[in-house]
Amino acid sequence: MTKIAHVGCGYWGKNLVRDFAQLGALAAIVEPNEAQAAKLSAAHDVPVRSLNEVLADPQIDALSFATPAVTHASLAIQAMRAGKHVFMEKPLALSVEEGQEVVEVAQETGKLVMVGHLLQYHAIFAELRARVHAGELGAIQHIYSNRMSLGKFRLEENVWWSFAPHDISMVLALVGEEPVSVTAQGNAQVTPGIADWCTAQCRFPSGARAHFNISWYHPFKEQRLVVIGDKGMAVFEDSNPEWDKKLAIYRHGLQRAEGLAPVPSKADPDYVVVEQVNPLKAECQHFIDCIAAGQQPRSNAQEGLAVLRVLQLGEEALQASLKGDA
Repeated sequence: MTKIAHVGCGYWGKNLVRDFAQLGALAAIVEPNEAQAAKLSAAHDVPVRSLNEVLADPQIDALSFATPAVTHASLAIQAMRAGKHVFMEKPLALSVEEGQEVVEVAQETGKLVMVGHLLQYHAIFAELRARVHAGELGAIQHIYSNRMSLGKFRLEENVWWSFAPHDISMVLALVGEEPVSVTAQGNAQVTPGIADWCTAQCRFPSGARAHFNISWYHPFKEQRLVVIGDKGMAVFEDSNPEWDKKLAIYRHGLQRAEGLAPVPSKADPDYVVVEQVNPLKAECQHFIDCIAAGQQPRSNAQEGLAVLRVLQLGEEALQASLKGDA
């Protein structure tokens, strides 16, 4: 059985500890907060160890990290050079240059790197991706994603870096190519210099377009991905509390006549029923399975780097827009 040590057991890390433990893979935790470490150690019957100890332990196959983003690249490289596979919470790194170094070390060492783009492992997104790739919606023309809520406000990163990686990862998986241009605008309404609202646009070589609207300063929670193709439309609304209504397929028609405006013929949505699976547990299981099979994860280092390229281009445009407001 694959043995994994998890590093960083805070707000999100404790969930990874729980799921790796439930899957029988958790061998140790690394956490500087002694009270939190003791609590999780007792709950999951695993030892608390130092990072150097787990790196040096030949019985540990992989390290899972939920640490501050600024540490991601260096920790991933350190772990791979110590002979460990790596699961890293998003983002892969904070610059394309750092991300490229992670990719190169993964290739050099032959170790797997998986980035925690959680929605890649959501059963409903997996169904949507399969339908798009099967051509059910036809050629993708436009995708837009809304990810908005009230809080959690952050000081170490803006909303673009905090929220957008999930949606960028989904869009790239659906379109199957990287954008040729990325534009973005935003506003720092709560904390000076830290954008809490952002809208971004991507243009792809195929002609497809994508639009992202993200905010943590919004009156209600909304998580909605809309995919428009030339044969159909789909809506993945993860904020819908009803599981069986999270994915809807619309087969609207369009009547055209020369010299006249197109007339739509509206159709009721077809809701797609998918077996309910915990996305985080599915993500953890995928990492374990990939190590056992020696296969690249769905959200591997290359995929993480592609997302990072979009993030960096969007960040440059976002910062220019904030300076323009000054």
